Amino acid sequence: MTGRALSSDWLKIRGKGIWFLVFLAPIGLTLMQALNFGLRLDYLKGIYGGNLWEGLLENVIVFVPLALMLGATIISSMMANVEHEQGSWKQLLALPISRPAVYLAKFIMTCVLLIISCLLLSVGIVGLGLIFGFDASVIPWLSVVKLGILPLAGALPVLAVELWLTMVSKNQALPVTFGIVLAVTGMFALTISPHFPLAWSMMAWKGSWIYPVLGIGVGVVIMLMGMVHFSRKDVA
Repeated sequence: MTGRALSSDWLKIRGKGIWFLVFLAPIGLTLMQALNFGLRLDYLKGIYGGNLWEGLLENVIVFVPLALMLGATIISSMMANVEHEQGSWKQLLALPISRPAVYLAKFIMTCVLLIISCLLLSVGIVGLGLIFGFDASVIPWLSVVKLGILPLAGALPVLAVELWLTMVSKNQALPVTFGIVLAVTGMFALTISPHFPLAWSMMAWKGSWIYPVLGIGVGVVIMLMGMVHFSRKDVA
């Protein structure tokens, strides 16, 4: 049943501007670093020496958690609004597809869209480094792959919370505002504690493997809680 719901969601998001957002974030972050390194390349070479690839990744990762949390907020809202705006919840839930399957499909689709965005960022960063003449033989592929996967794992609780709120609330102002607050707070989360949940996205890339594991574990638990709530709630 989840597969049928996924197929339906895949068709529904066409023409909704979601794909524009998926491409906007990686392109925006890549262009930001293109400007940064383009204007300060000699200075940054003096700082990072022979580790220009690591320097580029370190400059990118600072903005990735913010982009992820904002992206999770907006994409979750847009996924839920596909049904809210058309008033089609009752018709959808009247089909022979269970409510948990509908909820899980929305969660999986949102994760897939964010994974695509993160992987596009990894590709863009590698391309940017090559454009600037970085040594192609020493590309830190493990770090590049981690950049595309681990921060999202650490941010999964935020995604799960935002999807829960947007799915059960017809008025999207509150969940979107809450998501923006979480994203902005996440920028300063490391000053609170590396163990603070909003810091997990950053720590997932630069810290121990415990942070992406925690992110996935807590995210799945919150997703299941939201699924139970959604299954019992009357949705207009």
